Amino acid sequence: MKKADIFEFFRRLAEDNPHPETELESVNDYTLLVAVVLSAQATDAGVNKATRALFATVDTPEKMVALGLDGLKHHIRTIGLFNTKAKNVIALSEALIADHGGQVPNDRAALEKLPGVGRKTANVVMNVAFGAETFAVDTHIFRVGNRTGLARGKTPNAVESVLERVVPQPFRLHAHHWLILHGRYICKARRPECWRCPVADLCAFKPKTPAPKQKAVATD
Repeated sequence: MKKADIFEFFRRLAEDNPHPETELESVNDYTLLVAVVLSAQATDAGVNKATRALFATVDTPEKMVALGLDGLKHHIRTIGLFNTKAKNVIALSEALIADHGGQVPNDRAALEKLPGVGRKTANVVMNVAFGAETFAVDTHIFRVGNRTGLARGKTPNAVESVLERVVPQPFRLHAHHWLILHGRYICKARRPECWRCPVADLCAFKPKTPAPKQKAVATD
């Protein structure tokens, strides 16, 4: 995709949604970190449903450790892989207390050392909590990057590397939100809704999906 087309791509997404935000619910940096860890291979809606009651009373690493493994499992039992995720959340909470004074570190390398925290999770926290211009490549961004031609790569890290290189200002801070939301609601995996896509003419995807046919309305 040409430099001018990339600028126009993000300009249109920004025009449609000037202030994009993560759809994961949280009350502070710590609960954001927990929510992102829980969201791996799960939907944001499912995580939000499970964590609303949890975060109402448990909003620090100390409170999470006090809640304990079984108590946490009870709250998140509807989330996929909840047993492993619960162990990671307790372990990362203990690590935050021991190594960071109970605070979420503003450092990607430090975040990636926490149990259950990979590069994508660290990038989300760095962006949302600390305003860093990071690109958290999930399945949606990986698909959108490759399908549109915006950022092609065989791995999430490869796509992230291209995005780091090509996304221009003033769009870098919110770019990954726009791409996630675009992939979630328009550029869907099985049937992208090209007929209502604001960047369809800039996209390299050739078999554009047509609008669904309207059912005929019977008249007397």
